[in-house]
Amino acid sequence: MDAILYICHGSRVKKACEEAISFVKACMKDNPAPIQEYCFLELAEPTIEEAYKRCVERGATRIIVVPILLLTAVHAKEDIPNELKRIGTAFPDVHMVYGRPIGVHPYMIDILVERISETGKKVDEDSVVLIIGRGSSDPDVKRDLSEIAGLLKQKTGVSKVETCFLTAAEPSFEEALETVKESSFKKVFIIPYLLFTGILMNSIQQTIKKSFPDGEKEYVLCNYLGYHPLIGEILQERVEELSG
Repeated sequence: MDAILYICHGSRVKKACEEAISFVKACMKDNPAPIQEYCFLELAEPTIEEAYKRCVERGATRIIVVPILLLTAVHAKEDIPNELKRIGTAFPDVHMVYGRPIGVHPYMIDILVERISETGKKVDEDSVVLIIGRGSSDPDVKRDLSEIAGLLKQKTGVSKVETCFLTAAEPSFEEALETVKESSFKKVFIIPYLLFTGILMNSIQQTIKKSFPDGEKEYVLCNYLGYHPLIGEILQERVEELSG
């Protein structure tokens, strides 16, 4: 019997975890799999081990693991696979298949366009879009976010789309803001490439206030990505890839 195990990142912020759980439960309704469980990689419960064991207890003979992560980095490549391998040794008769993160997908570009549009501000020739990633030392993160920026530029026709990171990669958010301040662009659309609210969103807001004290440029902070229904469709694709 098949089971689907959804692995979210986790957060110390209660609201962020509640958003994740609500989203996963909606995904479960759209999937006919008889056994479905959710868990968190860190900072929240249930843990991966707890949810994995729950799948087995409910009769799973094959567990389809779907990481709900935006980009392919150390969590997706090492942390989760290593934990699954450790847990799996206790259940040798249960087959486990591991899926891809969300990654570069056309639907993610659609979500970015929606986040810009819902601000009610017009993107014109004096506008620049700044996409903020969480950041990682893994070069694939920088590559993928750059590809997403390029696709957004193509779809919207905006003259410039830049990327930056909150940690562990360059340019940093602060560096990107300094570059924008020195540019000729008058309007700056800032999109946090994040799934959930929390400490990082608060940090972004404070950094913007420090960087734009004089009001010479208009900055437009867009909403974070959130658990958009289109992401649910991407996850369904990931399940189908493994089920097929």
